[in-house]
Amino acid sequence: MPTVPAVPYVPAYGTASLAELPGALLGSLGLPAAAGPALDPPLEPAARVCVFLVDGLGAELLAAHAGAAPFLSAHLRGTLTAGFPSSTPTSLASLGTGVAPGEHGMLGIQMAVPGEGRLFDCLHWTAPGPPIDPWAWQPAPTVYERMAAAGVEPVYVAPAALAGTGLTHAVYRGVRHRAAESPGERVEAARQALRESRFVIVYYGDVDRAGHSRGWGGEEWLEKLAVADRMAERLAASLPPGAVLYVTADHGMVNATDKVDVDLRPDLREGVHMLGGEARVRHVHTSPGAASAVLETWRKALRGRAWVVTREEAVAAGWFGRRVRREWLGRIGDVVAVPYGECVIVASARAPVEASMIGYHGSLTAAEQNVPLVEVRR
Repeated sequence: MPTVPAVPYVPAYGTASLAELPGALLGSLGLPAAAGPALDPPLEPAARVCVFLVDGLGAELLAAHAGAAPFLSAHLRGTLTAGFPSSTPTSLASLGTGVAPGEHGMLGIQMAVPGEGRLFDCLHWTAPGPPIDPWAWQPAPTVYERMAAAGVEPVYVAPAALAGTGLTHAVYRGVRHRAAESPGERVEAARQALRESRFVIVYYGDVDRAGHSRGWGGEEWLEKLAVADRMAERLAASLPPGAVLYVTADHGMVNATDKVDVDLRPDLREGVHMLGGEARVRHVHTSPGAASAVLETWRKALRGRAWVVTREEAVAAGWFGRRVRREWLGRIGDVVAVPYGECVIVASARAPVEASMIGYHGSLTAAEQNVPLVEVRR
């Protein structure tokens, strides 16, 4: 059983989070980087850059199974923190914009649309009612747009199904999407793209999927980790002279054995208008006048299993970054419940697939926050 953390593992915003990596990549290519916090230490110059993003590959998970990924383990440069929540949309936005979640506004998988009484799922880009405009929901300019403006056309190698989605428009706008399905096809597509562009990013999501369905550390997860390792080795071998490969991830993962089901707990539904977020980070939006009672009830019910705070406390603690833009505050719950250990907060009737998972992420623990930064130069 994992050690229960005494305090939240707050991301290293300003020095070593995913939000600092894009500016460092721009600098390594000799392109102007926005003024602000920089990665410490900075990245060395390179003629071309290939980024391999392995969804769900936490640094602690990799360290626990280094033998299944010998290439990645042998070229580890350091560790970054994902940001909060430690989830794919949030991390992709941080990687895409170079700013912390409080600035880009992707503050959870399911977020309230302020003033409209509805929840928006930004992973699948779905919501009841009017559609959500990706450019309005996430208005920060992307690092890819800045590359293109400087004369570098960034290429995104990923499955065709990811082209043109709302999330892709929000976090990857400015890239040229090169569709490739199998691991081998993605490596070959990246090799060809590096002939044409100085910046290529390759996505692989099967490690995360295996962890959700079967648990991290299991046989299927180890098989997908080995695939990612071979992909990284082949990508490194295909680098042209003067190029560099960086491998990182969007979050880590924990296996849950303690599930609190809100749909089976009338006490946890009392005074709750909308339940957003995800299983390891719940945004609890309360009915008018019910915030204090909900906070007390949730704290009592989840004592020793989750950090339960007000919106104001979460913002003041720097969980989302050094500041949260005023217009984003309504996306955060009146109460924020963040499980630790092996606990998750599910809603089996409303989200049965999520409730049935084994592996989860999103919280403020080292296992979910720490992601590797692998570097291989040619």
